[in-house]
Amino acid sequence: MSDQAKDERVPEENPAAGEAAATGEGGDYEALVKLLKENEELKDRALRTVAEMENLRRRTAREIQDARAYAVANFARDMLSVSDNLRRALEAIPAEVRAAADAGLSALVEGVEMTERSMLSTLERHGVKKLDPEGEKFDPHFHQAMFEVPNPQVPANTVVQVVQPGYSIGERVLRPAMVGVAKGGPKHQAANDAPAEPGPVSGEAERDA
Repeated sequence: MSDQAKDERVPEENPAAGEAAATGEGGDYEALVKLLKENEELKDRALRTVAEMENLRRRTAREIQDARAYAVANFARDMLSVSDNLRRALEAIPAEVRAAADAGLSALVEGVEMTERSMLSTLERHGVKKLDPEGEKFDPHFHQAMFEVPNPQVPANTVVQVVQPGYSIGERVLRPAMVGVAKGGPKHQAANDAPAEPGPVSGEAERDA
């Protein structure tokens, strides 16, 4: 065979090389899919972490706010007993004695009253509110029923007498109000069950009639 014939021979294809190229392309695709999946997992994990941190931030802020609002609760509860004693001292003085009191006794009574008002005002500045629910519907979360009063003139479970005022701090009860409630009257009617009031007469409706 001549040298020219040797040069004109067509090179044979290598099946193994083709398979290797196809395998390489498939491996790159699988690696890309794997990376995309890992990326989605990392993104989901990051979003969950951000959400958890936001929830933690809100919970911590709420706990700090509650701590500030209710930090004086125990102290305020103790001070209420002092206020009660001041009120009892004032109520122990008969009206005729106060009316005929000399300058010294009048000054003493006025000083006790000023002390009581100042104490309650200070407690109010720290979020303590007085509960004086006479005429309101009985609420077991804020009131403590001491007795019942037969009274058909008012709805049942209406507070008709306050034996001792209660106090709240924020949304919590510091001391429930001790009350007497009515019985025998009609039940309280819910706002959405109230009968519809007749509206103004329509001139157009009158003409149609």
